[in-house]
Amino acid sequence: MIASSTGWEFPLDYKEFVELYGGGEIDEYLSVFTPPVDGSPLGNLLEGVEPTLPPDCRVELAHHLPSAADPRLLPFGATASGDVAFWLVEGIPEKWNVVVFRRQSPYGEKRWSIFEMGVVDFLWSILGESMQPFSQHFADEGVHEYLSWREG
Repeated sequence: MIASSTGWEFPLDYKEFVELYGGGEIDEYLSVFTPPVDGSPLGNLLEGVEPTLPPDCRVELAHHLPSAADPRLLPFGATASGDVAFWLVEGIPEKWNVVVFRRQSPYGEKRWSIFEMGVVDFLWSILGESMQPFSQHFADEGVHEYLSWREG
């Protein structure tokens, strides 16, 4: 459905997540984008195909990658604190890694983190608190809420 409406091929885990839940927000903090969907108030994933990042940010990310080429990024989510979750678009969609840009990283800490996993594993890991890639942490209660645009 996503590929036929957008012309883009996305990772299977993302397609299944979006088809099941739609775009939405986790704990009113992390928004998950979708391709254009009638009635969705969330961002259009395809508007970020060529994200505008300052050159120093791209250079900083390139230092963490095996190849020195300019990385191709596609954002699939963003936090209320201004962090952005991207795919590193290299090779087949099933092999795309997740890359996070922390807009508010403390001085001396790197702003970019690369995770060799898909979107669903990434979401599961941050909600299970096995990693904290964003500027702020999710609520500690252990219960999280996903509010889909379909429900809002």
